[in-house]
Amino acid sequence: MSFTYTRTVRFQDTDAAGVVYFTNVLAMCHEAYEASLAASGINLKAFFSNAQLAIPIIHANVDFYRPMFAGDRLTIQLTPKQLAGDEFEIAYQVFLGEITGKSAAKAVTKHVCIDSVNRTRRQLSEQLMQWLSPF
Repeated sequence: MSFTYTRTVRFQDTDAAGVVYFTNVLAMCHEAYEASLAASGINLKAFFSNAQLAIPIIHANVDFYRPMFAGDRLTIQLTPKQLAGDEFEIAYQVFLGEITGKSAAKAVTKHVCIDSVNRTRRQLSEQLMQWLSPF
C-alpha cells in the first residue's frame, strides 16, 4: 500500500533552465511525507515541535528520469518501511500527471528517531508506528 500526493510545479521550484531544481524534488517529497502524516491523524505542529524526540533524515537520494517544468502536475507516491525499532525509510515515485504517467524521478529518505536533548537513538513513537502500520 502507498500514499498518493498531487502537486503542481511552481515557477519558484525551477532553476534558470526552467526545470525543477534538484533539491526541490526532495522538498516536494517531504511535502508528501507531511501530507501522509496529517492524513493518518498526526497533528503536524505537535509532531514537528516535539521537545522530547526528533526524526532527522540521515540519508537521501534522488534519481531523475525526465525534466519537470512549471505548470506540470505531479503525482508523488510514497511507501514507508520500518527498518529497525528506531529507523524507517520512505521510497518515493514522482510521476508526470497520474500514476499511470511517465516516471519523472524516484527518491529515498532514511529517518532515525532520536532523543532531542541528548541526541541518542530511541524507539519510534507510537504515533509513527501507527502511521507505518498500514504500509
